[in-house]
Amino acid sequence: MSFTLATWNINSVRLRKDLVLQLMAEEGPDVLCLQECKSPVDKIPHDVFAEAGYHHMVANGQKGYNGVAILSKLPIQEAGREDFAELGHARHIAGKLENGVTIHNFYVPAGGDVPDREVNVKFGQKLDYLTEMRDFFRANAPEKSILVGDLNIAPREDDVWDHKKLLNIVSHTPIEVEHLAQVQEAAGWIDITRKDIPEGLLYSWWSYRAKDWDAADKGRRLDHVWSTPDIANAGHSSRVLRHVRGWEKPSDHAPIFATFDL
Repeated sequence: MSFTLATWNINSVRLRKDLVLQLMAEEGPDVLCLQECKSPVDKIPHDVFAEAGYHHMVANGQKGYNGVAILSKLPIQEAGREDFAELGHARHIAGKLENGVTIHNFYVPAGGDVPDREVNVKFGQKLDYLTEMRDFFRANAPEKSILVGDLNIAPREDDVWDHKKLLNIVSHTPIEVEHLAQVQEAAGWIDITRKDIPEGLLYSWWSYRAKDWDAADKGRRLDHVWSTPDIANAGHSSRVLRHVRGWEKPSDHAPIFATFDL
């Protein structure tokens, strides 16, 4: 069985419903993982997505903030949800496909603007969230699993437009990169995107603040597709759909795709 998976921080699934439908029509991933849905589950327009062929959904939502959903052409059953750091936020949902693959969809806290937990509570919450992610996967060693989502960290030097300038900017600070590395090491997660695209600058997010985001190209790779080692060799054809960032009234994130032959 081969299936294509996409992950996309949609920045309001109701506001950008038509963009979701456009991606479904043009690219047709079998599984579409969304973050920052900003909607209670019962307000997600799943009936419209079902008409587009995505009859199955597992989701974790809340009013106005956060929220994650997995929309699927393939049957999928909820496989858990965790409230790491006890924030009371809808930031994780897991679903299991009929072929036994578990998909974890995450929206890691952004962490605010100041990379110091002593003066910025949000930064401390981000680090605590990552620590509990690490501990969870250490205690519950996953197999045949994929982890996707907006992890809000660009770990590599070539995941940002200027490594030195961003070392003290939240999303690329050494302490965040180390915390994310510990999450990755906890289950031996393989970065599928970088397995397929090992070299070169690669971004999935461009700020709304730039007058011309494309020309400035000051991006960061905040969105990720990982898998457990047992299925990593089955993952291929990774790509970032940069042009989607240029659609009308877009999210500030672009979707990332990967295909798995399982």
